[in-house]
Amino acid sequence: MKSLKFTNGNKSGFAKTLRTRVNDYFKNSGTSQYGNGNMVVKTIFMLSIFFIPLVFIGSGVIQHTIPLFALYIISGFGMAGVGMGIMHDAIHGSYSKNHIVNRYLGYTMNLIGANSVVWKIQHNVLHHTYTNIEKGDDDINVPFFLRFSPNAKRYWIHRFQYLYIWLFYGLSTISWITMKDFVRACRYNKMGFFNKSGSFKKELLKIAGWKILYYSYALILPLIMVQLPVYIVVLAFLSMHFVTGICISLVFQTAHIVPGTKFIQADEAGEIHNEWALHQLATTSNYAPKSRFFSWLIGGLNFQVEHHLFPNICHVHYRKLSKIVSKTAKEFGHPYLVKRSFFAALFDHIKMLRSLGRA
Repeated sequence: MKSLKFTNGNKSGFAKTLRTRVNDYFKNSGTSQYGNGNMVVKTIFMLSIFFIPLVFIGSGVIQHTIPLFALYIISGFGMAGVGMGIMHDAIHGSYSKNHIVNRYLGYTMNLIGANSVVWKIQHNVLHHTYTNIEKGDDDINVPFFLRFSPNAKRYWIHRFQYLYIWLFYGLSTISWITMKDFVRACRYNKMGFFNKSGSFKKELLKIAGWKILYYSYALILPLIMVQLPVYIVVLAFLSMHFVTGICISLVFQTAHIVPGTKFIQADEAGEIHNEWALHQLATTSNYAPKSRFFSWLIGGLNFQVEHHLFPNICHVHYRKLSKIVSKTAKEFGHPYLVKRSFFAALFDHIKMLRSLGRA
């Protein structure tokens, strides 16, 4: 991939003004930018929702189909909660001021079958830096049968993507924990992210080791302990991932692939003629700003604008920061995109998928 870079620096003064105001907020309120007791409660809750059903399944006390599916599905919601509300902040370094706490809580990503190192490159580096830029943002670099950018090549099958996308959203995490991490790790190695001698091979072994651990307690142990046909246990396991895949995909996609967000292209030299902070405003949208409980469940990711501008600040602060960001954006004459509800954002996402398939 050609090296991409933003060329306008911070000429408008927007980023500097916003950063000053946010810093003043934390200073004047005496609040830390990191997590608080709310995050501790959420961590215990989400890990419990994920692990406790698996403990019951793996212990062999569940021997009937309906309870088996119910527990796996509950665990799927917990898995999504761990991903959105714990590991996400930890890997961004915003959960705690202590980097050791962040590192170990980042391993919760590995415990749910994915890989924290690969995620950090894909999400922290590529998605957050080059949001909605084709070949830069790995979140929109998708297989040929999906089209998430107006700059991507269009095929006739894309006309129906708004109908079949749900299957692929549901299968996204099972794909993720089986092959996607290895595929991306190989690609990132070619891009120079594993440049220390022997680091790539070591990382591949670590990825494999974590996945063996995950499959051992999430699928192999239940296959041994649950006295039901193998296909029933496998289908129940897949139902867990289907729930997780739908939850995570919709929460993230409704923030970027909706009408109003921009899909800016770099020029032939790889230059993006904009300021990074203004690029984030143009490519990101909030939704459901008044839904406190929903926001708590999804790790504050309904405030994606604030998250993209300040990924090093814990999500528990985004609601209050949103007032500062929206006010500053308005003063400087820049867009601040927000949908009134999650369902409004979801409807717009479907509309965008349909539009991308037609034009």
